[in-house]
Amino acid sequence: MTDSIAEGAIDFLGNAPYVVVALLAMGALYSMLTQKNLIKICVSTAILWSSINMFLILLGYRRVEAQESIMLPTPQFLTLTGIVTAMAATALMLSLAILINKHYGTLDIDEIRRLRG
Repeated sequence: MTDSIAEGAIDFLGNAPYVVVALLAMGALYSMLTQKNLIKICVSTAILWSSINMFLILLGYRRVEAQESIMLPTPQFLTLTGIVTAMAATALMLSLAILINKHYGTLDIDEIRRLRG
């Protein structure tokens, strides 16, 4: 019985990074859908993109032997591209939030909808 518990603990520890990435992505999605402030939505989107990049890195990590591990190059390239794309999109979203704040005087989505008519 203790052997099966130990094996289960090892399996969980092997999957723990995937669980962390999934929890981070779910938290970011929940925050994106429930927040009313544009800046908080931008930050939630950046966290979601970071969790996607972490997932890509996890997919590229391979354990060859008990002591040795390798990292595949393709997920590294995809992650680098994702980081650059996420940075550009976050900068665009934040600049649009600044323009909306200048125009409407608020960052609250409900207030912007009400002022727009």
